[in-house]
Amino acid sequence: MPASKPDLPRAEVMERLEITADLVVLKLRPEVEFEFHSGQYTTLEKDGIERAYSIVSSPHEPILEIFVELVRPPAGHLTPLLLELKKGDFVSIHPGGKGTFTLEADRPNQFMVATVTGVAPFISMIRQYLHSGKRGLKFHLLHGASYQDEFGYREEMEALARKHPGSLAYVATVSRPGQERNRAWQGLTGRVNRMVLEQIQRFGLKPGSTRAYACGHPGMIQDVRKQLLPLGFEVKEEKYWTE
Repeated sequence: MPASKPDLPRAEVMERLEITADLVVLKLRPEVEFEFHSGQYTTLEKDGIERAYSIVSSPHEPILEIFVELVRPPAGHLTPLLLELKKGDFVSIHPGGKGTFTLEADRPNQFMVATVTGVAPFISMIRQYLHSGKRGLKFHLLHGASYQDEFGYREEMEALARKHPGSLAYVATVSRPGQERNRAWQGLTGRVNRMVLEQIQRFGLKPGSTRAYACGHPGMIQDVRKQLLPLGFEVKEEKYWTE
């Protein structure tokens, strides 16, 4: 098995939160200074395997937070290794955030569509914006998952929406309402991309005053673009590939 690259700094696992058997939040402390913008990703490496992961935490937080979904072999290579990490373990990390999937604060309405771990960059953006004390933007976060226990940040987002109703609206939907795991679910049902037009209308969003984003499954993103582009919305996207 190939060894980790010696020139890469390491990050220590400070906390491991198991959301489900296939979803884990890792809280990491890099050994070197780590700078990034909300919405960016970092590249983790273990046993010679590298993959990019969006950063959940915001730049003002001292610990780097990653939301990892298991992708099993043969498609998945790194996530099975990451889900085995425990507190006190180390993973190699490329220093500094990368990518251009960052907040565009030029329009007052921020409409965000995510599937499962695709919510990560949006959590970072929302945390940072609310921490900054700025006002003038309204985040409309639409989050989809197959099962109700896959919403790793639902409680946090619902609490922030109650505290800052003028800055955040959070909507969650499950796509498999008939499954036993969703027996207690009382919220919206259906695939998140099929809720887009309904929520656009509900919030009264218009292209000229709305910046749209989509992050997660490529099929979801394609469908969101297909719906919104003809209406005049611009859509910023970040695809999550299953590897």
